[in-house]
Amino acid sequence: MESINIGMIGYKFMGKAHSHAYRDLPMFFPKHLRPAMKVICGRNPEGVAEAASQFGWEEYTTDWKELVNRNDIDLIDINAPSDAHKEITLAAAKAGKHIFCEKPLALTLEDSREMLEAVEAAGVKHMVGFNYRFTPAVMLAKKLIDEGRLGDIYHFRAWFLQDWIIDPDFPLVWRLQKDIAGSGSHGDLGAHLIDMAHYLIGDISEVIGMNETFIKERPLPTEMTGLSATGSSDKDAPKGPVTVDDATLFMAKFANGALGSFEATRFATGHRSTNSFEINGSKGSVIFDFERLNELQVYFVDDKEDVQGFRRVLATDAAHAYSDVWWPAGHTIGYEHTFIHEVVELMEAFREDRQPVPNFKDGVKCQQVLEAVDMSIEKRQWIKVSDL
Repeated sequence: MESINIGMIGYKFMGKAHSHAYRDLPMFFPKHLRPAMKVICGRNPEGVAEAASQFGWEEYTTDWKELVNRNDIDLIDINAPSDAHKEITLAAAKAGKHIFCEKPLALTLEDSREMLEAVEAAGVKHMVGFNYRFTPAVMLAKKLIDEGRLGDIYHFRAWFLQDWIIDPDFPLVWRLQKDIAGSGSHGDLGAHLIDMAHYLIGDISEVIGMNETFIKERPLPTEMTGLSATGSSDKDAPKGPVTVDDATLFMAKFANGALGSFEATRFATGHRSTNSFEINGSKGSVIFDFERLNELQVYFVDDKEDVQGFRRVLATDAAHAYSDVWWPAGHTIGYEHTFIHEVVELMEAFREDRQPVPNFKDGVKCQQVLEAVDMSIEKRQWIKVSDL
C-alpha cells in the first residue's frame, strides 16, 4: 500500500487544516504513506465545490452516506459539527472504513463509548484529533517527564483563554448551541486541556468544577464560516438562547497523586488563543504557551544557584520531535504543523499496522472527565471519574 484514499466530511475551519496537512505531508515526509485526497463532502453544494477546488480534492459530494460506502475510500475524516460525529462514525465503521474524527468525539460519554465499541468491533483504525500533542515543545515536556528529569510531579495547571465571543451582539453560532456542540468552552477548549493532562501526567481520578454563561441570548446568525459569523444589525432582530457554558473551571486529582487546575473560557479579553500549561515537579518545572509554540520554559533545581531560573528552550533543533524534517535550527513552525504531525502519526500507524495515538480510547477518557466535571457542577461536590 503506497497511499490511503481519504474521504473527508467537513470543509470549513478543521477541513482546511486537515486538507493542508494531507497536501504538505508528502513534501516533507516522503517516506511515509501518501494521503490521497479523493472526495470532500459538505451540505452546501457551492461551498463544498469551492473548497474542493481551493484545497485540492479530486471530487466533492453532498451525500456523506454515499461517500462512506464507496469502494475506493479507505479512511473517513470527520470534521463536521460534533452532533454529526456519532452517526457518521457508526456508518463508516459498518462499511469497514478507517476513521479520523475531530474532538470532542461525541456529544455524550454514552455516545463516545458506542463509537469506540463500533470501531473495535469493525477492526478498523481510529484516531481522534487532539493536535496539540504534536507540538515539538510539548513533546519535549513529555520526554522530560518520562525520563524523570522533572522528578515526582506535584502540579499540573492549564488554561485555554479566548475572547472571540466577548461582544454580546456576536451571533448565536452552532458552537453556542448544546444540541449541536455538546458544550461550550468546556468541550471545545477544555477537552484539549484534559487530553494534554492525560498525555503528560496520566489519568485524572477526581474532579470538582464550576461554570457560567455570561451572555444568555444572542442574535440569530445570517451566515457562519469557521469561527466567524454575521447577524442582523437590527436591534429588534430575533435572538436565541445560549445553551452552553461560556467558561468552565475545575480542580482535579490525578491517579499518581498530582493536583490539577483547569480553566477554559471564551471571555478572557485580550486573549486570542492562549493555550498554556505549567508542570511542577520535585526536580524541575516546565511552562508552555501555544502562542509561543516553538518554546518551552524549563527550570531545574540542580542548576547552580547563581544561574537558577527558567530558561527558554527553542524546540527547533534536530534533537526535537519532527524538527529534523523542517527548517534549519531557529526557523520556527506554526499551528498548521501540528496537524501535519498528527497525519504523520496516522500514516505511520497504517505502515506499522497498529492503532494511531490518540485514538477513540483517548476520546472516551476525555469525555469521561468532561461529564464528571458537569456532574460535579450539578451536584456541587467532588466526583470520581471512575464512577461514570
